Amino acid sequence: MKTEFSDPQLKDPGIQRANEILRACVHCGFCTATCPTYQVLGDELDSPRGRIYQIKDMLENNRVPDAKTVKHIDRCLSCLACMTTCPSGVHYMHLVDHAREYIEQRYSRPLTDRALRWVLARILPYPTRFRLALLGAKMARPFAPLMPDARLRAMLDMAPKHIPPVSRNDDPQSFASNAPHKMRVALMTGCAQKALNTDINDATIRLLTRLGCEVVVAEGAGCCGALTHHMGKTGESHATAAKNIQAWCREMDQGGLDAIVINTSGCGTTVKDYGFMFRNDPLATDAKRVSDIAVDVSELLMQLDMPEGSPKDMVVAYHAACSLQHGQQIKTFPKDLLKRAGFKVVEPADSHLCCGSAGTYNLMQPEISGQLKARKIRTLQAKNPDVIAAGNIGCMMQIGSGMDVPVLHTVELLDWAAGGPKPPALKMDKIRAPAVPILR
Repeated sequence: MKTEFSDPQLKDPGIQRANEILRACVHCGFCTATCPTYQVLGDELDSPRGRIYQIKDMLENNRVPDAKTVKHIDRCLSCLACMTTCPSGVHYMHLVDHAREYIEQRYSRPLTDRALRWVLARILPYPTRFRLALLGAKMARPFAPLMPDARLRAMLDMAPKHIPPVSRNDDPQSFASNAPHKMRVALMTGCAQKALNTDINDATIRLLTRLGCEVVVAEGAGCCGALTHHMGKTGESHATAAKNIQAWCREMDQGGLDAIVINTSGCGTTVKDYGFMFRNDPLATDAKRVSDIAVDVSELLMQLDMPEGSPKDMVVAYHAACSLQHGQQIKTFPKDLLKRAGFKVVEPADSHLCCGSAGTYNLMQPEISGQLKARKIRTLQAKNPDVIAAGNIGCMMQIGSGMDVPVLHTVELLDWAAGGPKPPALKMDKIRAPAVPILR
């Protein structure tokens, strides 16, 4: 794609990167075939190619974003399926992230939009606040039909029926290996996950220590910054990310770290991009150190060589989170691990398409999100699974809110297969009882 940025414009690192990305695009349109919003809406402006044209026009002309452009960029899920499909290697993620920052700085949103985004940025990344908000949403849910804004109704619907108690495993501490020592790793405990589902981190710690890892929860580490980053609130997201970088680098320098383990794939995509995000920051070197050893939990488990498990009479439908399969290009590891543990693994049709969760997307774009959710649930139900496994808390909440089938994190099933407790989410009256988990 031909671009015409001026020399002064190209002195801005963000514009410089956008120019590189835009020039890589050859207008082929392959991205439209795998874009969820284009599949649902059928509008070229709601495809990656259409958004690229709009972003190019906005940035090149240095213009104030208009409502139409903002609408179509806001509708992007950042699922990154287009990056998997693109034969030219267009790095759409960096481009749309820059466009969102540009919009946040220059566009005056309607008051209701500003208020909603402010609330989400002030609540979701903070587990205690989020937990209190979920309790409030549960109490207010009977009044949801009276809410004039669909986004407010979506926020009330988000609250789970059961809010788990705080897990003390999420506090800063170290968990000793229960097997011959193989490595020392830091576990990112996340933010929303600590309020929505404490079983995931608990299972991860049990599994990793059983396989020879010392697991550290670093003092000062918290939200990865993804939620505010994708809202274009760069100052807030970088401040949050900087705390993680400093916390993990302290652990690297003091006790050494072989890996930073992340069990929420949306967070993993962002942490692995810290090196780029901080490329022009005093923390650039430390940010790269962090990104270089950040791994999804499935990547680490493949390194640890989990033993094989006995066959189990349980069909697991694996849902591939977009941030894992597209953002991190991890496609087979979770399935390989589940099969190795003895589960029968199936995949739904169109597994490359997003479930509609996408961070805060299901709260800010509930109508489109609802259509994607319904499609995903139909394809999962067609497989008649006993359990659904996923690697991202957002996907788990989105899918679980529309199905009776238990939705678990992959590590919960792997921990169970390796001798851990049965995941609380499994209800024996709804699934076939598996054989006793035995490893050999």
